[in-house]
Order: sequence, then C-alpha cells, then structure tokens
Amino acid sequence: MLTGLLVGVAVGEALRLQDRLEALGAWFERRLARGERRSRVAEAFVTTSLIFCVGPLTLLGSLDNGIRGDATLLATKAILDGVSSVAFAAALGRGVYLSVLTVLVVQGSISAGAFLIRDALDARTILVTTAVGGTILIGMALRLLDLKAVRVASFLPGLLLAPIFLRIADAIRSVVP
Repeated sequence: MLTGLLVGVAVGEALRLQDRLEALGAWFERRLARGERRSRVAEAFVTTSLIFCVGPLTLLGSLDNGIRGDATLLATKAILDGVSSVAFAAALGRGVYLSVLTVLVVQGSISAGAFLIRDALDARTILVTTAVGGTILIGMALRLLDLKAVRVASFLPGLLLAPIFLRIADAIRSVVP
C-alpha cells in the first residue's frame, strides 16, 4: 500500500493533478463569479470534489455497483454527500455544487472499470485501495483544518497503483521461497 501511495504521489506530481484540478476550479470561478469581489468557487469545487471522491464509501459503493450491480452503498453515499454539501455550501458557497460533475465522472469511471475487471478484484485488492483512500482523507482533513497544505489530488494515482504493487508483491512472494 505504501509503495503504491508513494509512487502514486510521484506520478500525481509529475502529472500536476493538483494544479490541474485547481485550474479547473479557477475556470469555473471565472465563469460563475462575475461581479463578486471575492469568490470561493474554486476552493469550494476543489475541496468538495476531493472530499466526495476519495472516501472509502466512494470506492466501495462504486465497486459494489460495478461488480454486483448493487447501488445501495452509492445511494447511502449520495444522501450523506447531499447533507454534507448543504453545510459546505453554507461555508464555501455555491461552487460546492459543481463537484457533482467530478463525482459523476469518478464514481462512474470506478463503477465501469469494476464492471470490466470484476473477475480480478478480490477482498485484498479492495482493502488496499480503501486504505489508500483513507490516507487521502487524512490529507484532506489536514488541508481543511489549515494544518498542512497537502496536495491531495496528487495522491489519487495511488488508488490505481496500490493494487498493482500488491499483485507484484504477491508474484515475488510466490517465486522467492
């Protein structure tokens, strides 16, 4: 998990994921914040997109939807995100509601990907991916509390790389006695 997370952060930084997500938020802000002196559209979009898209329920719900066709966890997550979005909107403004686009893309992609590779996913793979998602949430908490400016979007490739490194470790263990 740790190797996947660290390599994922390196890849995320090389791809400038945080910068690109912030640029997308700034683009939304320029389009929607006309006439306002100080707009928080970009901050609201980036913050809530990351919060709503990296949690364990996002991953588990999307995987469950893709593998078994069960949307129960996603429906539960939708209710929780809806209630949270009202609180975030009160604090950060209307940019929060733009995160629905990110949620649709991320959850839809995970569900579609899980459907396509459902035979390769096992409990350990889901566990390591969820662990990386939990670590990303800790980074998000540090960012929200203004304790540390963690570039959380750069961690996202770790969600894909951790299961790959798990498989590599399994292959090495099976070869080395």
